Amino acid sequence: MESAAARATTAAAAGCLAAFMVLIAAVGATLSAATGGLLDLLTDDGPPSSNALADIPPGMAPLYQQAALTCSGLPWSILAAIGKIETDHGRAANQTSTAGAVGPMQFLPSTFAQYAEPVPPGGAVPATPWDPVDAVHAAARLLCANGARNGSDIHAAVFAYNHADWYVDKVLAQAREYAGADPLILAAPNRAAATAVVFARSKIGTPYEWGGTGTDGHGYDCSGLTQAAYAAASIPIPRVAQDQYNATTKLPPGSALLPGDLVFYGTSTTDITHVGLYVGGDQMVEAPRTGIPVREAIYRPLGLTFVGATRPAW
Repeated sequence: MESAAARATTAAAAGCLAAFMVLIAAVGATLSAATGGLLDLLTDDGPPSSNALADIPPGMAPLYQQAALTCSGLPWSILAAIGKIETDHGRAANQTSTAGAVGPMQFLPSTFAQYAEPVPPGGAVPATPWDPVDAVHAAARLLCANGARNGSDIHAAVFAYNHADWYVDKVLAQAREYAGADPLILAAPNRAAATAVVFARSKIGTPYEWGGTGTDGHGYDCSGLTQAAYAAASIPIPRVAQDQYNATTKLPPGSALLPGDLVFYGTSTTDITHVGLYVGGDQMVEAPRTGIPVREAIYRPLGLTFVGATRPAW
């Protein structure tokens, strides 16, 4: 959509609101069918990949999965990635760090004590950070308490484990190797962003339609697609691209983009003419123009001036 003014009539506004409410009411069933079940993977990253099966000791893989089940939304592959990075799943000869962290998941004893209870089935009594069962379940509790519950902020949860951005990046990269699910799920900053990405990608090939919001068999225009994607994540954003830019949280120039970010184009921040949804790998999903269906394309295309990016789902 090119401008708010082009659609600023009372009747049109009422029509858009009605369509938006219909979309929210129907989106759960529609998204599940359209994505072939990918939405279900947002809190369950699937069985171990062949890489995981080859690398993780047989006794540790089910332990990571069992511990992850204690925190809805925590991917087991995040736990496995932490175990890999910290001590190679307990295979490291020296499991005492210079900072005093110990055991397979490298807990400071004082931190472990905060998350040791209740002792999980099969754990040592009293609980100890040296015991793999105790340590992995304590790690799941720590992550759950710091953003992993319901997948609300996996980045923040991992950052709380080791306060370094490079560590978060390393854990997420390792988790993507281990996960049997779509890696975009783990690349997104949270469940809402991942939901928006899965929705947008499920619409690739849908015809472009100016003013389209995808309801009642219609296609999408650029901002209709991004609005629908975030409606799927239960995050309402305005109808037109300019208003979406104005209403969502701006990223500083030069910021690293994450899947789910909105990318905007135009002559200036007050003249937004196009919006897409960033999906990673320098790609966005967009509804480009009449005659070209929803597609995945490079997010800095020739012929469009990139204005900036926003993050609707923090």
